[in-house]
Amino acid sequence: MEELLELRQYIQLNMEELLELRQYIQLKQYDQALRLIGEMEEMTLEDKIHKIDNCATFLLLHLIKQHAEKRTTRSWDLHIYTTIRQIQLINKKYNTSGTYFDATELKTVLKETYLLALKYAAIEAFEGRYEDDELAQMVDQNLIIEQALNLITEPQN
Repeated sequence: MEELLELRQYIQLNMEELLELRQYIQLKQYDQALRLIGEMEEMTLEDKIHKIDNCATFLLLHLIKQHAEKRTTRSWDLHIYTTIRQIQLINKKYNTSGTYFDATELKTVLKETYLLALKYAAIEAFEGRYEDDELAQMVDQNLIIEQALNLITEPQN
């Protein structure tokens, strides 16, 4: 329900900005129009970063569980596949063959969200028997981040 409310607010905000943009163009206030376009681009990128960050948390969560428990499940594999696909779709530029964020920027997002993912993994891995700092000692953070980055940047089957 909260996500629906956020979506409605986002759409309303975008509509207001589009109407404002139209007005600037009609009044030939091109500097104001360009300023508004810049703000809209920045908001779009921030939204993409937020969505990728959320997806990255759950991708890392499942990779941490796999590494710590030295096993996987079909459910974890599906979550990993789905999350990678979501990140790739969010990051894809549709009018070109490029992406919004390159591998270096994606790696930064993965590093920034790793500790949160570790906290979630501590709740789920080994039925929650270990604290996040204990779980951290069982896995290689750099290896997991590199694996996540490789999965995100590789084309999906």
